[in-house]
Amino acid sequence: GLIKYVHEEMSAYRLYTVMPALVSYINQLTNWYVRLNRDRLKGSEGSEEDTDLALQVLYNVLLDVTQLMAPFTPFITEFFYQHLRKLQPSYSERVDGGGTSNPVKAGKSDSVHFLKLPMYDESRLNENVVHAMSTLQNVVELARTCREKRNISLRTPIKSLTIILRNPSVHLLDQLNGPLRGYILSELNAWDINIVGKEDEMNWVKLTMLPNFAVLGKKLGKKIGEVKKYLTKMSHEDAAKALETGHVSVGDITIDCKTEILTKLSFCREGDMWESGQTDAGDIVVAIDCTQDESILNAGKAREFISHVQQLRKSAGLDITDSVEVFFTEDDGISSAKKAIEENKDIFLGKLRTYPVSKDLMPDWSVVLDQGSFDVGGSKVEIFISRPAISVKEGILEAQLQFLSLMDPNEVEENETISCVIDGESHLLVEGSDFWKSAARMISSNDV
Repeated sequence: GLIKYVHEEMSAYRLYTVMPALVSYINQLTNWYVRLNRDRLKGSEGSEEDTDLALQVLYNVLLDVTQLMAPFTPFITEFFYQHLRKLQPSYSERVDGGGTSNPVKAGKSDSVHFLKLPMYDESRLNENVVHAMSTLQNVVELARTCREKRNISLRTPIKSLTIILRNPSVHLLDQLNGPLRGYILSELNAWDINIVGKEDEMNWVKLTMLPNFAVLGKKLGKKIGEVKKYLTKMSHEDAAKALETGHVSVGDITIDCKTEILTKLSFCREGDMWESGQTDAGDIVVAIDCTQDESILNAGKAREFISHVQQLRKSAGLDITDSVEVFFTEDDGISSAKKAIEENKDIFLGKLRTYPVSKDLMPDWSVVLDQGSFDVGGSKVEIFISRPAISVKEGILEAQLQFLSLMDPNEVEENETISCVIDGESHLLVEGSDFWKSAARMISSNDV
């Protein structure tokens, strides 16, 4: 859609409209596509093919945007192009004067300013997908506002998110219940989504009808006040029926609901646990369940803990692919972090590929990469990240311990049996019973 818009506007010499559209698109790209797909782009979610697809889409978009912006921001786009061109198949054709010869190609050509604007494919434009994404953005922004009203951090989950839409299409419902559902749950840190059906709508919202003054003002004159009073007093059921029939009668006046009426949904469910918001047009209403029980609070603490671990990883200069073990200590008599970890191991495994264990279980030969003291849910917690190290069972022979302490956990398979000779004696050591690849695996095996 952006490429088509730029072609149309530049053909009409409306150059002043192009740059705002490009800036808006970049905001959409960074704040929505990259943010929503960051785990896919990193390779920590989905298959390898899925990650390759996400990266390829991002690359193609960046190259197209670079070409579109080149006439307006020539220097920064040239910088981008010189890096992006290296991944093009035609990059090898640049040598021996190829970079300045025809035909021009992305990659081969020495400058982005040699290239024409990219062309758009009309068959790939999909208004249904655009509308679904726009609805997702509205839902997320409304729900974030609801969180702010109740002072609920994004790290603290909400039990459920309820969405009420005015006359949603089948495609929109399929998208929200299908591929977009996971994005909404992740972005809002919600446990469940409930999209209210039309038959249950009246239990959640009230449909309000208002006269379209721009149209009816001239048509009705002084009678507009009487019509407004009648419309605003209509019940939800009567207003819904009027919209279905397409008209409403006020005395001897017949009003067309499609062109002469404005409708708005407003949240009407009772209960202090609900916080709601709606779009200015009143076509989307969201409500969050603000109930804060112990499981909700512990999940929030788990996300706080993960954030602190990521800070330590960053300060230690680690790459995303670098594995670490995580250990922690709490003040005597306090087990707040421990309980949060035990209840939310899946969250830790999804984000860190491991979960924290007590520092008491850290092997003496572990190498600490970084550590820090943090506040987690009001409790002081000391967190350590270390290189992966073998953990051993209690009572193991000293010679075996020394042998295992020198092993690289990454070179050991789960449940592998290792045969070794120490001081002339043969030993069989089994991963999962005599030693473990990590302290977390040792805890997990013992729990089973």
